[in-house]
Amino acid sequence: MYNFRIPDIEPEPSAFSYSDTQYEILKRYIRDFEASLDDSHEVALYLANFGQSVLMHVTEISYEKSVLMVFKGYVNGQMSTLIQHVSQMNFLLTSVQKVPDAPKRRIGFSIQSSE
Repeated sequence: MYNFRIPDIEPEPSAFSYSDTQYEILKRYIRDFEASLDDSHEVALYLANFGQSVLMHVTEISYEKSVLMVFKGYVNGQMSTLIQHVSQMNFLLTSVQKVPDAPKRRIGFSIQSSE
């Protein structure tokens, strides 16, 4: 038999299709958009995957490794959770009037702890 050594190979970098990478990109876009708004507006998302446009007032975004994104917030005044594969994400960031006499809602970003 030949005596050869298998070289150490660096692990492949994270693909941009994985939820943790998409999460970081999405967070940057939302924070930049949010910073451009005045005090009477907040960020909302138009979801375009249901054969119609659905407006969601997002309160939290997280992900489940490796390909699911989780959006929590309000649709038509009802608490809602959207669980979506990263390949299906398609929405429009928009501004909406904030609720009068209420603090401006900011989108929270939470990372699931690894077990």
